[in-house]
Amino acid sequence: MMKQLNEFTREAQKLCIKNDSISARLYEEYGVNLGLRDENGNGVLTGLTNISKITSSEVVNGKKVPADGKLWYRGYQVQDLIQALGAEELGFEKIAYLLLLGELPEENECKNFARLIGSSRTLPTNFTRDVIMKAPSEDIMNSMTRSILTLASYDEKAKDTGISNVLRQSIQLISEFPLLAVYGFNAYNHYEKQESMFIHHPDPTLSTAENLLMLLRPDKRFTGVEAKTLDTALILHMEHGGGNNSTFTTRVVTSSGSDTYSTIAAAMSSLKGPKHGGANIKVMEMMEDIREHVKDYADKDEIRAYLEKIVDKEAFDRKGLVYGMGHAIYSLSDPRERVFKGYVKKLAVEKNRLSDMQLYENIEELAPQVIAQKRKIYKGVSPNIDFYSGFVYDMLNIPKELYTAIFAIARIVGWSAHRVEELICTNKIIRPAYMSVMEER
Repeated sequence: MMKQLNEFTREAQKLCIKNDSISARLYEEYGVNLGLRDENGNGVLTGLTNISKITSSEVVNGKKVPADGKLWYRGYQVQDLIQALGAEELGFEKIAYLLLLGELPEENECKNFARLIGSSRTLPTNFTRDVIMKAPSEDIMNSMTRSILTLASYDEKAKDTGISNVLRQSIQLISEFPLLAVYGFNAYNHYEKQESMFIHHPDPTLSTAENLLMLLRPDKRFTGVEAKTLDTALILHMEHGGGNNSTFTTRVVTSSGSDTYSTIAAAMSSLKGPKHGGANIKVMEMMEDIREHVKDYADKDEIRAYLEKIVDKEAFDRKGLVYGMGHAIYSLSDPRERVFKGYVKKLAVEKNRLSDMQLYENIEELAPQVIAQKRKIYKGVSPNIDFYSGFVYDMLNIPKELYTAIFAIARIVGWSAHRVEELICTNKIIRPAYMSVMEER
């Protein structure tokens, strides 16, 4: 049967390509903004939000010009929020409170919310055994999505879209995501990779970053620098405007009246796409390739020569891309990368990875020059947060299978905030138009 199906689909593919292809000329003729972006790359305005803001340009003498990127959470610049935490405070729970409720918590409110997150970090009885371990997969995002949808079966008010209930569901999912990710990996690591199995229970007194590190390690041990660096990464990945693919998916599914579990599962399916949440994995693969071909990490001429080969499609995956460089919105700089880099350096010192850090910094300096020269791009190309995040996860001994899952552990906060805002502000299903260009027969 499978052989017949494969034979049919091979032939069917030819018909699909013939009958589903639409001329690029028609998109231009009818003014279709592909990817919901105009000819200048600006997103088509589809809604309003009070949750976050991104800017990458400013008006000078009446003209729009590129500027250093800025990112705000609820009116606060993200670098100010992280700076206010100080050198040791872990702020994931505090910033989650801010994004969800719109205000920074007072000290007692922050402690109570952190306790609430900690006490909610539990799964239904036998859920790990009966759901997560039942069908282990290398694709941790798929494993998590299956678990999210199954959790709806344990919720007596799963379909209730009242704001109080949605907030309750959101807080529970924020708390449970680290367990879904780590236990999903542990099941895959044991059953598929034939490695030893260990399942630690979460510690309700630890932060999200601390629990993540503790759950992942056989000895449960981690350092303060490790926890602070991961906590910062989670904060910087929490939210990035309503227009990114997974957050827009959250808005679209919410607008249909669907439940929280289905909405977040849809967002997960969007995030796992390699054009969205998997970018840091491509950076790591590229860096491994560069290490194989560059002998001296301090030799800028040698590094530049190999970057030129990558851009000329003569090296690595031959797509001409330097992964981790450039962003759909930012041009001169990604504010998240600028904040994050200082923490990356501290971790590199602790892990004795300064040689690798030097290679990253040299690529950060040289890649924009090579891209500008080869691609004639002069508006500004700068490293984005994905450039360093994979390096950090590698230094923390986090398996690659969990890279996108960690993104999800952070972004569930932003998704939840946008879901609540969509429920409060609009009561209309999102339904854009598609023009038919078929020939009537």
